[in-house]
Amino acid sequence: MSTKAAQYDVIRKPVITEKATMVSENGAIVFEVAIDSNKPQIKEAVESLFGVKVKAVNTTITKGKAKRFRGQLGSRKDVKKAYVTLEEGNTIDVSTGL
Repeated sequence: MSTKAAQYDVIRKPVITEKATMVSENGAIVFEVAIDSNKPQIKEAVESLFGVKVKAVNTTITKGKAKRFRGQLGSRKDVKKAYVTLEEGNTIDVSTGL
């Protein structure tokens, strides 16, 4: 597997929500990332895929909710999000997608 494919395994997709849009005004971008990825992997993947300099990476894990489907108890998947703060002068246009 190529290194670019491995980096796309780390960064799944950008998160486009109201909160993510408010954070992007301060030079940060929100990505959904692999649950087993760590901050140095995320930083390396963003820098190589988008050609920008990353200042900081903060991560959060949202636990999946317990939901019922046709009377059966199930669970949504856990989601890990990375808040990537960029250096001054660097931008990523996430509206075009990955």
